This record gives sequence, C-alpha cells and structure tokens, in this order.
Amino acid sequence: MIVSVLQENLARSLSIVTKAVDSNPPLPVLANVLLETEDSRLKISATNLELSISIWVGAKVEQTGSITLPARTFSELVSSLSPERVDLRLDAATHTVHLRCGVQTSNIRGIDADEFPPINHNESADLQVPGETLREMINQTAFAAAREQNRPILTGVYLQLEGQTMTMAAADGYRLAVRTAEIGESFDERQDMVVPARAMSEVARIVEDEHEVGVSLPTQRNSITFFAPNVLISSQLLEGRFPDFASIIPRSFVTSTVMYTNDLLVVCQRAEIFARDNANSANLQVKPAPNPGEPAEVLIGGKSAERGDSEGMLDATAEGEPLDISFNIRYLIDVLRVISEERVVFQSNGPENPGVLKPENREDFVHVIMPMSK
Repeated sequence: MIVSVLQENLARSLSIVTKAVDSNPPLPVLANVLLETEDSRLKISATNLELSISIWVGAKVEQTGSITLPARTFSELVSSLSPERVDLRLDAATHTVHLRCGVQTSNIRGIDADEFPPINHNESADLQVPGETLREMINQTAFAAAREQNRPILTGVYLQLEGQTMTMAAADGYRLAVRTAEIGESFDERQDMVVPARAMSEVARIVEDEHEVGVSLPTQRNSITFFAPNVLISSQLLEGRFPDFASIIPRSFVTSTVMYTNDLLVVCQRAEIFARDNANSANLQVKPAPNPGEPAEVLIGGKSAERGDSEGMLDATAEGEPLDISFNIRYLIDVLRVISEERVVFQSNGPENPGVLKPENREDFVHVIMPMSK
C-alpha cells in the first residue's frame, strides 16, 4: 500500500473514527483503526463490535493494500504533524507503515488487516432525515439516558417510526426526554428500536446541518446504519422493551410558569455550585402574582451545610397555585442547555409529582423530571 493524503483531512477523519475505539478492548486488533485503499480514496474504519464508524478520505493511491494501526498512536502522531501531504508506505512483510510528512518520518507497527473483524454496514437507506433535525432530536434526548448498566435498556435512545412521525425518547428513571418530528417517508406499520445513547451521540457529533442523513433500519443483523457524506455509522441495537413513557407524562397541571430560558439557566448554574454538596438538590418556588397582569416570582436556591447557599429570583408569568418543590438541579441545567427558544414553560401538579419543562409554544419536545425529597 502506497497512499498520499492531506494531513488535515487525515487528522479530522481519525478524530471521528477513533470514537469507536474502546480504551480496554477485548482483542488487541480492536485498539487499531483499519486502513484500506478503495478506488482513489482511503477508507478508515474502527469498531468496538457494537459501534462501527467508517470514513472515506480523498487520497492519491499508488499501490493498493490494507493494514491496521494503533488508533491512539496513529491519531496523536498525525495530529502533531505540519499541515502538509502525508505519505504512507506499507511494508507488508513486517506490518509496518513508513510515514513521511515534510521532514518528519516515523514507522508505525500494525496488525494484519485480516485479523480485523468485518464491518457489515446496511447497504441502502430506508429514509432520509435533514441533518439539522436529526442532530437536534438526538441532542434533546440522549443526555437523559442512563449511565449505569443496572437497566441496560435505559442506556439507549428509543426510536419510533409511525406514519410520518419520528419519535425519540430517553430516560434514566429520574427524568424523561421526548422529541418528535415529521419526516418525509410514511410508515404504515410502527417500527421501534432502542439505539445505544453513545452511538446516537456520535451521530449527532458527526452529521452536519446542511446535509441529509440516510437511515437504514434493522434487518436480520439487528443493527441500524446512518449515512452521512463520506461517513457510515453503524450500531447494534439494545435488546429489551423500553418503558411505556407516554403514561409518565402528566396531562394537566395546577401550576404553570413561563420564564426566560437563559435567565433560568444562569440562576440554576449558581444554585448548582452549592447544591453539589446536597446530592444536587435545589429548591424551586413559584409565587403567582396576587393580581392579574402582575409578574410572578420564581425563587431557585441551593444550599451547602459547609459552604453556604445561593438564591436567585426570576420574573415570570405564572398561573395556578403556589409551588415549593425540590429537583436535581443538574437535570434542569442539562435540559435548558439544549433548548434554543427564548422562553420555557414549567408545569407541575405539586411537590410530590413530576415537573414538566418544554419550550414555549412547542409540543414536539417535553422533559419530565421527578422531584426530590426535602
């Protein structure tokens, strides 16, 4: 294999595919990236057997071939090179790649490409989704997925296709994020699946707003594939049944409050500084105005027995009964960071019931947070 490629293109491609490399893989070859020549391009792939990423880079191919190289070593080396042409020449007998970039030369020992597990991507897309829509849907749900493996199904993002509606949802037992969007294709039979949140987050990181993203739905391989320009991301699905989240979302409320998103985020971040010492528990009080047309008050405070406390007040519009409730303040911060609308609506049925946060005048995104005991 003799290949030449621009350093910036190679470095960017490695930064993408190495996200599929685990720090402690079960097989030595899984710590490597696979380099293959394909027509006038260099294909770079990585996998952890659950998530696979392949990317194609424009290159000058003088001699075809393939090899796997240590992902971390190769990526760090390429990132440190000057922005010039990188020449790669493989010595097949020793599985060593000789690299030259300007006056810099290096030799990297690899593993034969035949030892790399095959990456079987689905071949064609079943639907097309605007990159901006897909990325926003993932960013507004995946953060709510569970981190622990106590209930593996909750470490994924639920994906449902029914009619012309695509729904994504994620929950960790303490919060729930649900996002819907209309798509161009129509599905007569409902299809649902659960994709690992890590894989979905990588899709959101890679796709670009201006490009359509193809999605190939599961077949006998029980995997889903996302097609972005020159990139394929494939993920195994999680087995199990996702909880019936629709029944968790309250439909009526005794308190409804409208606040400015950024003002609420800033106050929550200040409260979180002190709430860290108290399991992130912070207090939220809503005091509706005594007279119609007057602004209501929202107080948000965090306390630390050792370091002090912080309380911030917001002007708001509120209807219904006064409210005094405690939440994990981190959960409020997480959802506020993925809402771009100017104002949000917070609704509750009392301190013992879940709170609902959503952008004002939008019904396609809702976030439910369980209260904490005081």
